[in-house]
Amino acid sequence: MEKKRSQMSEWLEEKVFKPLEDKKMPIMEHLHELQWRLTRTVVVMAGIFIVTFFYADTLVNWIRVPLQNYFIPGSLEWVPSDLPKVPFVFLSPAEALFQNIKVAALFALVLATPQILWETWQFVVPGLHVQERRFTGPFIAISWIAFYLGLAFAFFIVLPFALHFLISYGLNAGFIAQISIANYVGFTLWFMMVFGMIFEVPLVLTLMAKLGWVDAPILKKYRKWAFLGSFLFAAILTPTPDPFNQCIMALPMYFFYEVGIISARIFGKKKTHEDAESGTPSSSTAMTPARMKPATQAAGGGGGTDDDYVNVPGAGPR
Repeated sequence: MEKKRSQMSEWLEEKVFKPLEDKKMPIMEHLHELQWRLTRTVVVMAGIFIVTFFYADTLVNWIRVPLQNYFIPGSLEWVPSDLPKVPFVFLSPAEALFQNIKVAALFALVLATPQILWETWQFVVPGLHVQERRFTGPFIAISWIAFYLGLAFAFFIVLPFALHFLISYGLNAGFIAQISIANYVGFTLWFMMVFGMIFEVPLVLTLMAKLGWVDAPILKKYRKWAFLGSFLFAAILTPTPDPFNQCIMALPMYFFYEVGIISARIFGKKKTHEDAESGTPSSSTAMTPARMKPATQAAGGGGGTDDDYVNVPGAGPR
């Protein structure tokens, strides 16, 4: 086991973390490499799109599942809700075809994300230092996993409750439910994409803390503004203006802000904390020469303008 672990460590150090030689490449070579990687990515996405478009009807039927079913996490199965069957309509001749293309394209993009991230990594990794690679690689991998978790959370947990509430509200008001396939697909896909981005909030805050832009005390200080901002962003991002959807989008957003505070405390820069413990003043609280000048002049008995040299107490002028 130790031998395998050592071999894996050597492989990672050699293939991933070891700094590459600083090769001086002309700008045209960089552009040719970028063109080749973009072409390869587009070819992969086009191949996946052909497959997803062939199964577009099945994918659309899967997107319709949260409308009249609940997902039970304990048994990992869908159970029908008490909603009656809701028919779908299309309002223009090409609407159904366009929705199949949209669904197939989005699924192709999601499935091709690993290829996109890999080509991006291969393009930028020669310009990174070893410590930057050790941070950037896991960050990209975790952000990809977090985005997929956000999609799954929206599809299995959030959408069934949101759709059930909205449809039930309309039916109880005496309306007949006939949903346009374009509106439903747009609502569902947008909801999932937004929750995928919401799950990235802790990683964004961690990255900002790692770069020293923010820290946990600053994030705690702006908790009230983050809570208000969550509802403002939810009001903008939700496909419908009802407060129910706004709440189920804003509350997870603020929850992940709190998770980001914890992550910033653990993974953020330790410089300020170490300076505080050692008694060394930080750059924001350090005394500037302009502030030190009056006290020093008073101690040394010297006076003068702002451009004069500040003497050390007890020493004569130079």
